[in-house]
Amino acid sequence: QVQLVESGGGLVQPGGSLRLSCIVSGSDFSIYNMGWYRQAPGEQRELVATIGVGFETNYADSIKGRFTISRAGAKNTVYLQMNNLKPEDTAVYYCNAGRPSDSSRVYWGQGTQVTVSS
Repeated sequence: QVQLVESGGGLVQPGGSLRLSCIVSGSDFSIYNMGWYRQAPGEQRELVATIGVGFETNYADSIKGRFTISRAGAKNTVYLQMNNLKPEDTAVYYCNAGRPSDSSRVYWGQGTQVTVSS
């Protein structure tokens, strides 16, 4: 079974920084496309950033230039470095893993809360 566990969320003031971590277990981390999504109260879950098996990255326009996604294969971990946080970044952030060979095979973490407030 594939398991994803997020950590690193918390309360931060506008302009501050956080680094989210997602540890993947139960499978070979290197074969998965990884992503971060977020969901604000009353809103649909939206894509934040992705990093593929070839380390290619993609970012939502709303966070481009402020967030950086990366992966460390030796640690089976994907990171989301969040800088210059804004109140509109407040959401539950979810880690996602998907198999390039099978788009129907996806996995989700439990989420970690990020609150940006003064």
